[in-house]
Amino acid sequence: MTKFLGWYLKIATVSALCGASMELFMINTGFYDKVTDLEVEKREWDSSPETQAIREALNPWRKQDSETKKAD
Repeated sequence: MTKFLGWYLKIATVSALCGASMELFMINTGFYDKVTDLEVEKREWDSSPETQAIREALNPWRKQDSETKKAD
């Protein structure tokens, strides 16, 4: 274990530098802002009445499934 300690420290250092550089890149390019905006749009779409109607149209047995689970 101590024989390879220097090697493990080098790998840990390089990995930390790579991770930090990726984080800085994402912060500087506005990645997190874009992801936040997309997540807000997705939640708005998921909660819209149109989406609820589409879900019910695609799975007309949803209520029957939930009723059979309650009965069991």
